[in-house]
Amino acid sequence: GIIPLGHALEKETEDHLRAAAAWSLGQIGRHTPEHAKSVADCNILPKLLDAYLDKDSSDDLKLKAKRSLKSIVMKCVHLPALEPLLHHNAPQNILKYVCGQFAKILPNDIGAKREFVANRGLATLQKIKAEPGSKLAEAIQLINKCYPPEIVEYFDPSTPNTFLDKIDTYQPSG
Repeated sequence: GIIPLGHALEKETEDHLRAAAAWSLGQIGRHTPEHAKSVADCNILPKLLDAYLDKDSSDDLKLKAKRSLKSIVMKCVHLPALEPLLHHNAPQNILKYVCGQFAKILPNDIGAKREFVANRGLATLQKIKAEPGSKLAEAIQLINKCYPPEIVEYFDPSTPNTFLDKIDTYQPSG
């Protein structure tokens, strides 16, 4: 099952066994959106990312962890399951798939749009420095277009916080 494979991926000391676990998890998660959600719900995506980023991981483990992450993320339509991977320090070659899924789903799901803001996803997205013209930059742009410009601006760290300035200068009438 998923949990023993996740345990092997995280705790096993031999990289060939960890690579086999990563590959197996990818095979399970790539099957259907429900399978991807099941894998993600067991907190496997951060474990795959850790294996991929670990400087001590073998090249085979890194490759299998990356491929598994990509295939699971591309099948996953349950956005809260992808949120642990949405981090401004995550590798851009992983973020492009994560943001790509958000860009596909958010335009048509009002509840998901609200949840993305409430869970600070939109704020995190504004901190990502994507290469102009890249797939990641395109996905970020598509996500931002799902929201009114003033909402996006509010979360943009490069924009001075005019809301706080307004509080400082506000004089109530009456």
